[in-house]
Amino acid sequence: MARVLVQEAPFDMGAETAALSAGRTDVGGIASFLGVCRGDDGLAAMVLEHYPGMTGRAIGRIVADAEARWPLTGCTVIHRVGRILPGEPIVLVLTASAHRAAALEACAFLIDWLKTKAPFWKREEFAAGSHRWVEARAEDDAAAARWATPGA
Repeated sequence: MARVLVQEAPFDMGAETAALSAGRTDVGGIASFLGVCRGDDGLAAMVLEHYPGMTGRAIGRIVADAEARWPLTGCTVIHRVGRILPGEPIVLVLTASAHRAAALEACAFLIDWLKTKAPFWKREEFAAGSHRWVEARAEDDAAAARWATPGA
């Protein structure tokens, strides 16, 4: 029962959490991650580009992998695209399970793999008018590597 959205519009974390748990008695814990656009170093905006369809399917496969590894009773992944200003939300991951450990581990897995395996191209725009493409970071690859083997 996963929900995956790739959209330009902002989202409401509280409303999404309520929707995931509404009327459910099989949920013992919901873990969450909210990624927000930083505004440090003169950053004016972050622009996320993607190929519609392809990105949603890739995220769906990542979610299916999480569902195969942990006993999730629900999952929501929302990733924004387009121009995002500092302070605005970029990504939301919610994982629900009967027990907290599965929800927490699945949430960590999803955000690590979204950061390294979801097909997005990120461009930073600066107040001075310049821009640069964001390169993959070794720290993100290292964090995702711990999940390379199921049960790791």
